Amino acid sequence: MISHSPTPFSSFPRSHICSHTFPLSTVTLSSSYPLMAFRPKDKHSLLLFSYSKDKASNSILVKAKYLLYIFLFFSLWLFLLFLCFPPSPDLPTPSAIAGGAGGEEDDVPRPPEKCDPDIAPFYIYDLPTRFNLALLRRCRSLNIYTDMCPHVAHRGLGQPVPHPLSSSGGAADSPSWYATHQFIAEMIFHARAERHPCRTLDPSSALLFYVPFYAGLYTSSVFRVSDHALRDALAVDLVAHISSHAAFRRRRGRDHFLAIGRTAWDLMRSDAASSPDFGANRLLLLPEVLNMSILTVERHPWKGDNQFGIPYPSYFHPFSAAEVAAWQAEVRRSKRSHLFMFVGGPRNATDKAAVRAEILRQCGASDRCLRVECKPGSPKCHDPERVLAVMKQAEFCLQPPGDSFTRRSVFDSVLAGCVPVFFSEHTAYTQYRWYLPGRAEDWSVLLGPDRSSRIEEELSRIPKEEVERMRETVIEMIPKVTYAHPNASRSALGFRDAVDVALVELTKHVRSTLHEA
Repeated sequence: MISHSPTPFSSFPRSHICSHTFPLSTVTLSSSYPLMAFRPKDKHSLLLFSYSKDKASNSILVKAKYLLYIFLFFSLWLFLLFLCFPPSPDLPTPSAIAGGAGGEEDDVPRPPEKCDPDIAPFYIYDLPTRFNLALLRRCRSLNIYTDMCPHVAHRGLGQPVPHPLSSSGGAADSPSWYATHQFIAEMIFHARAERHPCRTLDPSSALLFYVPFYAGLYTSSVFRVSDHALRDALAVDLVAHISSHAAFRRRRGRDHFLAIGRTAWDLMRSDAASSPDFGANRLLLLPEVLNMSILTVERHPWKGDNQFGIPYPSYFHPFSAAEVAAWQAEVRRSKRSHLFMFVGGPRNATDKAAVRAEILRQCGASDRCLRVECKPGSPKCHDPERVLAVMKQAEFCLQPPGDSFTRRSVFDSVLAGCVPVFFSEHTAYTQYRWYLPGRAEDWSVLLGPDRSSRIEEELSRIPKEEVERMRETVIEMIPKVTYAHPNASRSALGFRDAVDVALVELTKHVRSTLHEA
């Protein structure tokens, strides 16, 4: 931006122009050179002298105008570029991407820790950077709706939340709260796995093999690529690369796994003529990948035999058990002033639109419901402080299907100690079996089509004592559905987080699979 525009040369008084020194080839009327030194010999010479002087002055004025116009043009051009393409916060550099996730223990060496006996040693492939880190250098184009540069910072945790989420201090005052993007689990999983005590650098001693391909980020970056071959190219490239390794060929990938931050639907495109093309690729349908275990935030309920649901990441990434305990205490003492609440907006798909519209109608008509309506471009639904503050005021949190069956809000409500209310069994029950209590009614409510038309009435029937028991079960779920900070140590955590739970269950699954084989 130009703070002071230069005064156009032509606006100077003529006497002011003539008081300045011009090139030696022209006449100078400076006080240092008396006019008498240049007195012409006759009238003709005087006229010629005046003509030459005016011509030289006009020439300089024209040149000055052109220079000024050029300067203003380029200044305006640079200013418009700045407005159209503002600098992105935390655009990741290679060192930042490969480095730590930030926080108080980022670069502090740690003594070796013991591996959890229920987790088998696992090996992490050192993939060519085109499969993960190089993707992050294109963070502005990783999502067709969002600039992902702020979200891939700090190894996928995103931007630190600037304001405490707890009025009483404690857990929320620590560097453990981030505005984490809902589709970033693959990055956080990778960061946690790299510093995990059960990781081995020797593939011959590993039972599990982790392939850290950022498939979800790649998928969202090519949604609008119409050429299917181009859209599938990196997925096909990955399979060719992995299947060339002896470790993969030994068991044909049955001991290998991927962690993906998007729904399985986004990587299972059907090429049938009758199937709509919404931008998916075919990674999860490739024969080699069908042998692998797939960790995903939403598995296919009917065709996902090798798929296992992992939580969407929420905003809390603790370093220690003490932080978790402090947050759980904060949630327990929250005053639940409303019966139920809903964070979300309408949907266009026919089946999901009807449920959403009915929820919005009922919530708007009740003084016992809190509503945070999400509209395009509105930041309300992406503000961790606002979302959790509202959820902490309600007994129940309504969780209808989103664009697909699942939604990140389920795990936000668990973090807030708010009992989730489902309208489809595929929003949680068939998805996250590794993470959920055995009896669904111990921690949640399912309202089928016959009950969803009277939400307030149905929830009011549940005895207060039962609601309190359900809420306590939800609060006890917080540690295992939370992604701990990548720099957290096992000794300080003292519990299994979402990554640990997945590794424990993968160990059981792979051992069982190999035994059967």
